Amino acid sequence: MNRYAIQLAFAYMGVIIGGGFASGQEIFQFFTGYGVASIAGTLVAGFLFAFLGWQIARLGTRLQAKSHKEVLRVLFGERLGAVMDLLLTFFLFGVGVAMLAGTGALFKQQFGLSPVVGSLFMTALVVLTLCLNVKRIIDLVSLATPLLMALVLIITGYALLTSNADMDELIILSAAQETVAPHWALGAVLYASFNIAVGFPMLSVISGRSKDSKTTSLGGILGGIGLGLLILLLNVSLFSNLNQLQGAELPTLMLASRLSPVLGAVMTFSITCMIYSTAVGMFFAFSARFSRPETSRFRIFSLLSCSIGVFLSFVGFTTLVGTVYPLLGYLGLLLIGAIAVNWYRDRSTRIAAATDAI
Repeated sequence: MNRYAIQLAFAYMGVIIGGGFASGQEIFQFFTGYGVASIAGTLVAGFLFAFLGWQIARLGTRLQAKSHKEVLRVLFGERLGAVMDLLLTFFLFGVGVAMLAGTGALFKQQFGLSPVVGSLFMTALVVLTLCLNVKRIIDLVSLATPLLMALVLIITGYALLTSNADMDELIILSAAQETVAPHWALGAVLYASFNIAVGFPMLSVISGRSKDSKTTSLGGILGGIGLGLLILLLNVSLFSNLNQLQGAELPTLMLASRLSPVLGAVMTFSITCMIYSTAVGMFFAFSARFSRPETSRFRIFSLLSCSIGVFLSFVGFTTLVGTVYPLLGYLGLLLIGAIAVNWYRDRSTRIAAATDAI
């Protein structure tokens, strides 16, 4: 299989699998709280990730996109595309801030340190990374994904073997969880929509670096399938151990630590890596919107935006996930609709061309 397709798939997954996903906080709010129906929700989200990854990668390659705004113009037109660009850029910054807050929550729960220490640590890593070239950034963003995949598989196996709650108890506990939408299907669609809004800018740009649309499209599809599988496994793990995870801000880490102190330490490292991947992706896309990557202006803008972000991150991780993400999800619904319409139009054009040729 094409190496670049796999690398693109891991980069796509790495940007989306940030602190909220790896920690379990997103999965709790968007899936687990719906009980058994959450399994159907994970399948819906996985399908959407694969379809949308395919289409975004295809468009990015076709346009040789240097910024996500070029793809937005094609999807929405000049004026509405500009509005979407402004809104999306604002929310990219918000998700980046949430990643910095996530590191603070991680350091507090695992090491008993002030959240400020974790936020400053991640901010420094992000700024240093954004000073590198684009290819190196892609390499680093995709690096941690295989590690998290392996850990999720291990945790799922242990969680299912050690679960000590019956189904009735788990259903009652899940009903008491806070969710982002009144129905599991809407929660799944919102999860895919806000995450695709998060992954859209980075995926557009890295797909634009290749001229082979088949390779980049394959990478988008593989990344979407991988995301769906990870969501399903992590959701099953959390649901089967809900009785042990009440009140946890980082439920995956708590579950891993209870299974094994060593596994907890490895999971801490993995969550940090995934937070890092998403934070780099968000601040890279945000800064690239205003300045060309690999320039002095880009590095200065990255430093300023990350510095502002670290102060805003003190609002708290759970609060940011529960407010910024659902709002971004509704914005992402517009993006999903535009991508679906573009796909339908292209498909109709190809069918018409094939019919004329006959």
